[in-house]
Amino acid sequence: MKGNVFLKVKVKVKKMNINKKISEIGVVPVIKLNHPQRDAAPLAKALCAGGVPVAEVTFRAAGADEAIRLMREACPEMLVGAGTVLTKDHVDKAIAAGAQFIVSPGFDGELVAYCQEKKMAVYPGCTTPTDYHAALKYGLEVVKFFPAEQSGGLAKIKAMSAPFPMFKVMPTGGISLKNLKEYLSCPVICACGGSYMVTADLIDNQKWDEITDLCKQSVEIVKEVRKHG
Repeated sequence: MKGNVFLKVKVKVKKMNINKKISEIGVVPVIKLNHPQRDAAPLAKALCAGGVPVAEVTFRAAGADEAIRLMREACPEMLVGAGTVLTKDHVDKAIAAGAQFIVSPGFDGELVAYCQEKKMAVYPGCTTPTDYHAALKYGLEVVKFFPAEQSGGLAKIKAMSAPFPMFKVMPTGGISLKNLKEYLSCPVICACGGSYMVTADLIDNQKWDEITDLCKQSVEIVKEVRKHG
């Protein structure tokens, strides 16, 4: 019995550490990689060089698990998770590849329970009071808010935090350098997910320096907000 209690505590600490790391970085690049063998390693290095050692690699493209593995090999210090996770098979592939967290676009209780069973930090998409209530039942502390801008943006996130002040939120969808500061200035925001620094054009044309520069600009905004927060 004692062993089980200690195991639960250890797992909770691990998830809290990942939550803390993501929050400290402040931005999470949401990545779709069409050519993992070619682009995963240089992309990981470009992100780290820009001060953003984290990535959400989406299962929207084939080979997402391979991309996760290659990014972690290239930059072991990096926090790499799997995004657009829709099935248990996705979870299994992500874990086998070395993913450290799971992100899903919506709330699926069965999927959340499976991730928790596998000792994986999981951030399901939650945009309604019903979603938040479900997340509360599963003991989650951080939820994804997706698609952020299309679902009501910061105004809705603030409104939702009134009845659910226990959650930190990771908005994704419509985030850019133009509104990053506004989002991060809200105390309930853990970090912002975005693809503006890892667009298809930047990746497919291997514009690693531009990606690094966009990451650096994002980090400056994070620092500015946190300094005055």
